[in-house]
Amino acid sequence: MTRLFNDPAEFADEVLDGFVAAHRRWVRRVQGGVVRNTAKTPGQVAVLVGGGSGHYPAFTGLVGQGLAHGAVSGNIFASPSAQQACSVAKAAESGGGVLLLFGNYAGDVLHFGHAAEILTQQGIPTRTFAVTDDVSSAPADQAAKRRGVAGDLTVFKAAAAAAEAGLGLDEVYRVAERANDRTRSLGVAFSGCTLPGADAPLFTVPEGKMAVGMGIHGEPGIDEADVPSADGLAELFVSTLLADLPADLTDVRGQRAGVILNGLGTVKHEELFVVYRRVAQLLAEAGVEVVDPEVGEFVTSFDLAGASLTLFWLDEELERYWTAPADAPAFRKGSLTPAPPAPEDLAMDSAEQTVPEASEESREAAGVVLTALEAVRKVIDGNADELGRIDAVAGDGDHGIGMQRGAVAAVDAAREALRLGAGAGTLLALAGDAWADKAGGTSGALWGLLLRSIANTLGDKEEPTAATVSQGVTAGLESVLKVGGAKVGDKTMVDVLVPFAEALAAGVGESRGLAEAWGHAAEQADAAAKATADLVPRIGRARPLAEKSVGTPDAGAVSLALIAGVVHGVLADRKGV
Repeated sequence: MTRLFNDPAEFADEVLDGFVAAHRRWVRRVQGGVVRNTAKTPGQVAVLVGGGSGHYPAFTGLVGQGLAHGAVSGNIFASPSAQQACSVAKAAESGGGVLLLFGNYAGDVLHFGHAAEILTQQGIPTRTFAVTDDVSSAPADQAAKRRGVAGDLTVFKAAAAAAEAGLGLDEVYRVAERANDRTRSLGVAFSGCTLPGADAPLFTVPEGKMAVGMGIHGEPGIDEADVPSADGLAELFVSTLLADLPADLTDVRGQRAGVILNGLGTVKHEELFVVYRRVAQLLAEAGVEVVDPEVGEFVTSFDLAGASLTLFWLDEELERYWTAPADAPAFRKGSLTPAPPAPEDLAMDSAEQTVPEASEESREAAGVVLTALEAVRKVIDGNADELGRIDAVAGDGDHGIGMQRGAVAAVDAAREALRLGAGAGTLLALAGDAWADKAGGTSGALWGLLLRSIANTLGDKEEPTAATVSQGVTAGLESVLKVGGAKVGDKTMVDVLVPFAEALAAGVGESRGLAEAWGHAAEQADAAAKATADLVPRIGRARPLAEKSVGTPDAGAVSLALIAGVVHGVLADRKGV
């Protein structure tokens, strides 16, 4: 368990503060993460890595010469927001464009993809690439659906070395793609990890068993096996990975490979060396020559007791980049000439915010929106633990804390917007942006989209009506469907949002008041959320563990239904609705 923390909700931010304080030779803090604390090379591609906290040394510990130019750091096990990625990218880029690298998780894909669109529109060419090395998470013919685990490091290292060598953005992307195609990983766990402040691990493993193929966010394994000896684990690792070769390899004899034996949290280096002893023997017997092996902690999962093996099949170019010098807080290879410290001030922006002019009616409605958001925060606070428990059945258990952080940030942003005289549209838009920024993860991105879509429909000039609110919810639904890619039946929040939006539109169309129409829609939402217990997830982190989730409702669906219900209470308390 995690023993040393203050407020669990502030844990990720305090980790980042302490990390920067301890490693100022390499990094400096910027809004959303860290960047190199060395002078920039004009025209060089900036390689940024990122994802949720809880995986140190990934991602911040991999920032430095020869490795990443910056790291975007999200909440615990939750993807960082698009705003965070944009902020770090602007601090790190030097005119050569930006490549955003991350593991293949829905929230990361959404947020980093959105950031790339924003940065490119602002004149900073940006591309994204999701690492897919985990052989346990999808079969070889569906490799694009695989998760990114410890093999993140091989892709990060190769792409960053290519950038250091002066390659352009498209070529650095090509190297990342090639490295990913030639990287395979498998992990096991002997016990689950426990988030700060939680009193139980995200998953448990029966005594004498190990979970095979678990994810790095606390997702349970896809199978269980008896705990083997160290040699037995090495044999499982090597045999599994040698059976899943890159498409252009048919025989491993004579091949060269980078190797990473990664501790996931509490397995000690001495244990890893015992396992690696046999890994090296098995690879030699197979005719594989190991190049610059790495044994230690590189991508962890808090206190998870487990390990993973990564094989990185090298060609001449990839070997050059794998063995190139690097100097980061948690990864050093070879030697290089230290770059001078960065001269520019990259302090976080604290400029006073302003809001557009708004009508008196819209400003009055903004107060109601704030009251609704405060009610949302209260209901999420009261249900955060249960939402996390539901999410942990087949996911990573972070939904409760993510929603909690999002709701808190939304209320804080809304209060400040109201103080500045914002109308309903602007207040809700700023609240949505803050929610996405602080919550991270897939749900953070989708809630940000949903709230901003409603905000755009409401505007700041007219008093919101039942019709405009309903139109806004429908617009939000369309955005969520387009960006999230889910559909009814996939066991996501969409299974609730669709019937809610349809029922609200029908009620408004029948000339019911907003409160009455919303109340009927909230009832439909509650029923739909409960019905997700019977569904099998078809997308997202729960997909590899689909059968385990049957009988438990989707956490995102439940939280949406809770929010719909509590907002109805606020609307019903208003006179004339």
